[in-house]
Parts: sequence; C-alpha cells; structure tokens
Amino acid sequence: MAVQKKETGSGRSGGSNDEKSHAMKLWVLCLVPFIMVLGNSMLIPVLPKMMKVMNLTLFQVGLVITIFSIPAGIIIPFAGALSDRIGRRVIMAPSLILYGLGGLGAGFASWLFPHPYGWIMASRLAQGIGAGGTYQLAMAVAGDMFQSKKRASALGVLEASNGLGKVISPIAGSALALVIWFLPFFAYGVLSFPVAALVWFIIQEPKKNQARGGIGQYWQGLKHTFATKGSSILATFLGGAAVLFILFGVLSYLADILEKNFGYGEIVRGMLIAIPVLASAITSYISGTVLQKKIANWAKKIVILGMGLIALAMVIEPFFATTNVVLALAILVLQGIGTGSVLPSINTMVTSATTSKERGVVTSLYGSVRFFGVAMGPPLFSMAMTHRFVVFWAAAGLAVATGLVAWFLINQRDMLPKKIRGGGGSSKGGHVHHLSHGKVKATREKLS
Repeated sequence: MAVQKKETGSGRSGGSNDEKSHAMKLWVLCLVPFIMVLGNSMLIPVLPKMMKVMNLTLFQVGLVITIFSIPAGIIIPFAGALSDRIGRRVIMAPSLILYGLGGLGAGFASWLFPHPYGWIMASRLAQGIGAGGTYQLAMAVAGDMFQSKKRASALGVLEASNGLGKVISPIAGSALALVIWFLPFFAYGVLSFPVAALVWFIIQEPKKNQARGGIGQYWQGLKHTFATKGSSILATFLGGAAVLFILFGVLSYLADILEKNFGYGEIVRGMLIAIPVLASAITSYISGTVLQKKIANWAKKIVILGMGLIALAMVIEPFFATTNVVLALAILVLQGIGTGSVLPSINTMVTSATTSKERGVVTSLYGSVRFFGVAMGPPLFSMAMTHRFVVFWAAAGLAVATGLVAWFLINQRDMLPKKIRGGGGSSKGGHVHHLSHGKVKATREKLS
C-alpha cells in the first residue's frame, strides 16, 4: 500500500511538473517556426527594391525565395531521420546557427560587393540547408511531448506561431529595408543565435524519444507505416504543399502589384501583405483549439472546407487584383482562413500517424514537400503578370483537386491514434507497451 500510494503521489506531482516543463518547451519550440518563416516572408515586400538595386527580373528575384526553399526541402528528410537516431535538439540548435550565418553572409555580401546577387544566392543556399533542421523537428518534438488530444492544440499553437511570423515579418522586413535594403539579412543572425541557445539548454528530450534497435529495424518500421497508411500520408503531404505553394505565390505577386499598380512603399506593402497572413495565423490557433476537442470528426472535413475556400478565393481574385486593393485583400483574407484551417489539421494527422521512433522522418518528409511548395510559388506566379487568369484559375484547380484527393484518400482513423480520437485506452503502436505492468496498473487505479 505504501508503495502504491507513493507511486500515485509522485505521479501527480510528476504530471504537474511535466505540464509546466512541457509548457516552457512549447514556448521555446514556438520560437523555431517563428524564426524559420522569416527566411522567406521578411524578404517578400523587399523583392521589388532588390529588383531595382541589382537590376533583376521578377523571375530572378523570385529565385531568392526558391534557392532557400529547395535545399531546405532536400535536407529535411535526412535531418528528420538523423533526429530519430540521435535526438531532435542536437540537429535543431546547429541548424539554427547555420541559418543565422547564412543570413549574415547575404547581408555582408550585399554591403561589401558591387554585384552581390551570386553571393546572396550562395548564402541563401546555406541558410536553406540550416532551415532544413528546424520547424519540422519542432513539430516532431511537440508530437513526442503530447500524447493525447492536447497534441492538436500544441500543433495549432506551433502553426499559429509560424503564421504570426508571417504576419510580423513583412512589416519588419519593410521597416528594416527603409534603413537600407539588405538590413533584413542581418536580422536572421541576431534572432537565430539566441533561439539556438534556448533550444540547446531548454529542450531536454527523454531518451525514449530516440529510435531504438538497429537501422534495419528502423526502416522496417517506417516501411510498415507507409504500407498501411501511405495513401493518407501522401494526401496530407499534397495538402500542405498545395496551400503553401498558393500562399507564397500569391504574396509575391501581391508585393509586385502593390508597388507597380498602386505605388505603395515598403511599409504599406508589408502591412497590406500581413493582412491575409494574419487571418491565417488566427485561424490556425482557433482551428488547433477546436481540433483538441473535435479532432476525430472534423480533421478531414476541415481540410476539404479549407481547400474549398482557397479555390473560391483563387477564382475571384484575378478580377480585382490589379484594380481594387480593398476587394483584392478581402478575397485573400478568405484564402488566409482556408490556409489556417488546413495546416493544423494536416499537421496533427501527420505527426500522429506514427510513433516517436519514426516521427522525425515522417514529419520531415512532410516538411520537404511544404518547402518545395513554397519554392515553386513565387517564380510560377510571376507568370501572372502577363497571364493572370490562367495562373489564378490553375491554382484554383489545384486546390479543388487537393480537396478531392483528401476526400477519397485520407482515412483519419488510420492517421489518428485512439488516444486522440477518444474512447480511452491506447492505440496500437502507442506508448503503453513501454510501461511496466506495475505502472499500467497504477495508472488505471488513478484513472478510476
């Protein structure tokens, strides 16, 4: 009896301490997507000025976004697989440092060289490699920490933090560019180094989050996950890539239109671009909070509804994009709501589709396709300058097709373990099998 009482008491105390520790870690993790999203969003309102200063075409300046996103997309799966073996923070902290160094390299090149475009591209390449070990691993850590319905809420907060970064970064980038056009590059180093230190010292991972067994066993488990849930996982991957492809493509196009057609300066452009992104961030937070209670019934429906809103916005937007700023932004708010609805739902399903042993690589593969979507958006939407209706309506078609794929292929019961769906107990492949018989018994006694 004394032993049983001690277990129960320590369990309660430990649970309270764990909640406080998890809350602190979650706030630190929120800084990671916030910093990472600055990599592209802070430069979008500055792109027109970069075009003038370096005498670039719209396509060339769009590659400043692409050269960051493609290497990040390539590196992410390797970073995720490695994090499953050696831990998340030992990948995240050095990645943040490299991310900051790449930004400083682009800044110094712009300052010191008369023709800095090539140096900027090389520095952005290095920065993208660093970005490959950041946000998706933060998602994996959150998935490791929260094993219940709180996971949806935590991932909603992370996506909202990512969205908040998208809101603040255009305004911050515009303000910094008023001083001198390349100053935003220096902000990456100033911000990322302290965050790297916080990740290193605050994110203390339990050893059980690291993959056990040989590399063959690891890949066998990963192969089994894709064999049983592959269609659902790939459908969610498509959803994440599609919404970010459309979002960043539209934002880069909007930045150019606001300058050329309406003559707005950097600060006004940044504030206007932030409006639809703010709608996305607010929706992400609300969606994650709602999903905490309704995840079993709403995740797939929210994805389909969000894709429908994005498709509707893309159909209407080209009629007003070049003539009426107020209506154009109102329509893009609709797109932002759709984006903010889709991403938390998909994030929850992706991070819940596997155990912590393979979570790093699965969420990182998801991150790769997200980055590829971001990479392709600006250069392809540059064609909207001459073929506006074709580009926007093609984007609408992509959104509709993605919604249909989600409708037919996503099986949320396969993606979400029983703990998150509700009904008590533990799903197969969950973490109860790691507990000893005595701990399981003590847990049942506490619940009763």
